[in-house]
Parts: sequence; C-alpha cells; structure tokens
Amino acid sequence: MQLNLSGHHVEITAAMRDYVNAKMDRIMRHFDQMTSVQVILSVEKLRQKAEARLHVAGNDIYADATEEDMYAAIDALTDKLDRQVKKHKEKVTDHHRSDKQRSYS
Repeated sequence: MQLNLSGHHVEITAAMRDYVNAKMDRIMRHFDQMTSVQVILSVEKLRQKAEARLHVAGNDIYADATEEDMYAAIDALTDKLDRQVKKHKEKVTDHHRSDKQRSYS
C-alpha cells in the first residue's frame, strides 16, 4: 500500500506521520486490497481537518473529519474509514456457499 500524506497550512511532524501510519495499518488488517491512500491534514483557524481517499479494488472510499485537535480528527477519520471499508468488504465478499457444500443427502 502506498501512503501519501500531505498538509495544508500545517507542518507534518514525524509523530503525526507515525500516528497516521499506525491508524492506517489498523484499517489494512480488515481489508488488505487497498492500493493507495491519500491523507490530507489541514488547519483553518481553530478547525483541524483530516481527510482521506482510499483506492481499493473496484471503488474509491472518501472520508473526512473535523475536530479541535488534529489527533482527534485523525481518530474520527479512521473510525469512519474503518466502517466504510468493512461495508465495502461485505459487498465484495461472496456469501453463497459453493455447490460442493450444498450436497443434499
């Protein structure tokens, strides 16, 4: 997975980068078919905003979160992404049993 992290009106520190990487690894545990992730952290007056776009097989998933603290915004963002990734995984997973398991004895 390729992670692209950028900041608008905020300098991305090593601690922020590590925090975002750790949170994205949590999402990767649920669905490993992500090809790339673009995360944008921005600050506008007192609003800290985190937004992300995940490129997965067959779909793009977008989420954003605004909080007073950047780390809280990242937490809220990853919670939203996690829910959307789980929903996407349920859609693409084939829940039908194969014919071998349906043997009528």
